[in-house]
Amino acid sequence: MGEDINAYEAALRQLPEAHSLALRLKGAGVADEVVSGYLHIEPEGLDTLLRVAEQKLAVELHKRRLPTPRNKVI
Repeated sequence: MGEDINAYEAALRQLPEAHSLALRLKGAGVADEVVSGYLHIEPEGLDTLLRVAEQKLAVELHKRRLPTPRNKVI
């Protein structure tokens, strides 16, 4: 479990600051209006920003769970 938390934290750190902050705040249960205020965006844009942030996070997590290819034979 500790490895999963470390991978998640490492992945969050690779995201643009706004994406990382949005995901952290939402994960902590902060209201949409407050998250939008911190990010200086219109509340209507928050869903899109979160969707992009989640997609980028998924890519970063995927990178961390795959073994590094060594001496790949074609």
